[in-house]
Amino acid sequence: MRSDREKLLDILEAIERTERYAIQGRQAFEQNELIQTWFIQNLQVVGEAARALSSDIKDSHPEIPWTKMIGMRNVLTHNYFEIDFDIVWIVVEQELPALKQDIARIVQSLPQ
Repeated sequence: MRSDREKLLDILEAIERTERYAIQGRQAFEQNELIQTWFIQNLQVVGEAARALSSDIKDSHPEIPWTKMIGMRNVLTHNYFEIDFDIVWIVVEQELPALKQDIARIVQSLPQ
């Protein structure tokens, strides 16, 4: 079984993958289905890793929007035809940078 630390590192890696293409800007995102799919896939990883974390980690860090992360994963996975790409972009551009910092801080506080 994978540790909480490994799952948190999965979240960081997925965020870093989105950053590689987010720097191209919103226009590239809107015009390129591959970038859209890339973002969706990595946001699913973020939500799935969050879902799999122990209650101890989630309860210890209520400042992290675990429920929203998991909820977004559920929409992206199960309601594919209802995806709002404006929301996807907002999450990638505005929410992932802060989440990355918060998750990195948690990882640093855990034993290796």
